[in-house]
Amino acid sequence: MKKIGFIIVSILLMGTLLVSGCAKGGDSQEMLQIKGSDTELSLVQRMAEQFMQENETKVAVTGGGSGTGIAALINGEVDIANASRPMKDEEVEQAESNGVEPVPIVVAMDGLSIIVHPNNPVENLTVEQLGAIYRGEITNWADVGGSDLEISLYGRQNNSGTFVFFRDAILKNDYSENMKRMNGNAQIVEGVKTDAAGIGYVGVGYVVDTAGNQVEGLRVLKVAKDENSPYVSPLNKKDVMSGAYPVARALYQYTNGTPEGALLDFIKFELSDQGQEIATEEGFFPVPDDIKPENNNNLQ
Repeated sequence: MKKIGFIIVSILLMGTLLVSGCAKGGDSQEMLQIKGSDTELSLVQRMAEQFMQENETKVAVTGGGSGTGIAALINGEVDIANASRPMKDEEVEQAESNGVEPVPIVVAMDGLSIIVHPNNPVENLTVEQLGAIYRGEITNWADVGGSDLEISLYGRQNNSGTFVFFRDAILKNDYSENMKRMNGNAQIVEGVKTDAAGIGYVGVGYVVDTAGNQVEGLRVLKVAKDENSPYVSPLNKKDVMSGAYPVARALYQYTNGTPEGALLDFIKFELSDQGQEIATEEGFFPVPDDIKPENNNNLQ
């Protein structure tokens, strides 16, 4: 599965660039602008490519991080903000002060994957161990059953929704100042592949190929909620969708108000059987049944 940090799905050089204006509802949109989460980039690109084959609407998808996409929505620059985390209260307040009404839609589920070099003998970690590692409290692999080797941390930059989710859900504090802050998931994967002491966190779509096989050159750790809980892999669909995997999360898209017209058509495509099959092919997981009613309510 090809992962690219910053790509535009459709390069539209057709004289005058027709932009939707990002108005609420978008009744006459000829192009949709989507921006944000690096984790969702390849997934939404694939969905957009398929949608454009079956519809006249053009769709441009770029990355930059969840915070970047949300800021673009607040400023009226895009139709959809991809976000691998919920919007913060202050972001919602800022949006509303700008006349923007953020509406969330969950388009897929992600088992955020903890990866290490394949030569690392450690196979399992608890959430507490994982948090202590990234807070800089555990600094040697020997302290968690590995070799006597100083741990090398790989993570995201602070405009990333993954950075925020992992900090809030796992660390519950600040990251170690020694963490290497990478631009995207692909950069973390490449870093860990070449670093025998490395550990990183990436979306599950970045550790499996389109056939569902784990990519070579790294290993995905199992994670337990605590010492008394089972160790669970993010590669197990059932465990991610049931919440048994402790680092699972929803992948969001935000629109300005209830979507209409071409914008609504695109989101409905993403949530259709065809769109959710693309999510599965990209290594992610379909929207769980318990989230679907809220999605439907936000589309009406």
